[in-house]
Amino acid sequence: MYAISLGDDGAELRPLEPWQAEEFLTHMDRGRDFIGQHNALPDVVTDLDSSRAFLQAYADKTAADAGRIYGIRTDGKLVGAVIFRTMDVERGTAEAGCWLEPSAVGRGLVTRAARVIIDWAVEERGIHRVEWWVSAANEASIAVARRLGMTKDGVLRESHLYRGKRHDEEVWSVLAPEWRAGKQAS
Repeated sequence: MYAISLGDDGAELRPLEPWQAEEFLTHMDRGRDFIGQHNALPDVVTDLDSSRAFLQAYADKTAADAGRIYGIRTDGKLVGAVIFRTMDVERGTAEAGCWLEPSAVGRGLVTRAARVIIDWAVEERGIHRVEWWVSAANEASIAVARRLGMTKDGVLRESHLYRGKRHDEEVWSVLAPEWRAGKQAS
């Protein structure tokens, strides 16, 4: 399996596949409360069968060229992921997302990993618009969107029902010309 280095600190990006369901569940268990603050994934991945089903759904999306999931690893240990929740090559749009367990926070891992997948989507798959949907209360994820050079398109007020409460959701995006200009500037 291939790995893409995320820097000199031993961090790397690798695809996640259904055969890694046990490791994925262990990762989710380590970060369940932290990840669950803003992300429903801990409510979905609760046992080995649901872990395998989640990863299989992304394997199916990958096969259909409609989404992707990549694990973020530090020193070989799975600590988070970046995803394309959706990807429509024909329309040129994709929605990226992420999560980390607490031990990996504050190291720039999501920003570095998201740069890799966004660059691939724009340059290799011809994606024109990459979106980042985030709870308005998730300041860390909003900071990632800013570091990625995204623009806040707007707020969908109380649009997201999560654990019985309505939350505002922000939509951020970067367009292919903006992405390319940002790469040249850095």
